[in-house]
Amino acid sequence: MSLQRVLQWAADTDRIGYAVTRLGLVVVLVWIGGLKVTRYEADGIVPFVANSPLMSFFYSDPGGYAEHMNPEGAVNTENRAWHERNGTYPFAWALGSVIVAYGVMIALNPWFPTVATLGSFLVFVMSLTTLSFLVTTPESWVPNLGDTTHGFPYLSGRGRLVIKDAIMMGAALATMADSAKAALKRSAEPIPAE
Repeated sequence: MSLQRVLQWAADTDRIGYAVTRLGLVVVLVWIGGLKVTRYEADGIVPFVANSPLMSFFYSDPGGYAEHMNPEGAVNTENRAWHERNGTYPFAWALGSVIVAYGVMIALNPWFPTVATLGSFLVFVMSLTTLSFLVTTPESWVPNLGDTTHGFPYLSGRGRLVIKDAIMMGAALATMADSAKAALKRSAEPIPAE
């Protein structure tokens, strides 16, 4: 097989690539958005929200989160009570609903490409917001606990969670363009006579 044929085969996979990218976005958005109803997921986003100048107002006590963090899988009833008072869980449920809605909007591409275009655009904006957490959230970086590898560029677990949104942002742009092309093609098609 010649290099030219391999390149032609690779070039012809663009439709499959868009479909896989769209499916990946839908799965991630619906899954992660759906998990926002769980307390461990809601607890986990608190540092991001509490430190964000765009979102901290959603919490009643954004500055008090550090002493009330629950490790994943751990249950501390005092911390959970604080999260109840803080508004952690209602905010997470609302955010999760929005994220699931974005995934559903993107999934509607075969029937409603204009809706899918909007959904992809909203995911692009959401990803930009999420990436801003690298600047606003101290917990995105490895803390100085004695090792020489701390701070920038050493991403913590939370930072690694956030940086993946760079890929989501690109995927959202690709699916937005693909859905917009489909919407434009549909609008250019003649309407059948009755």
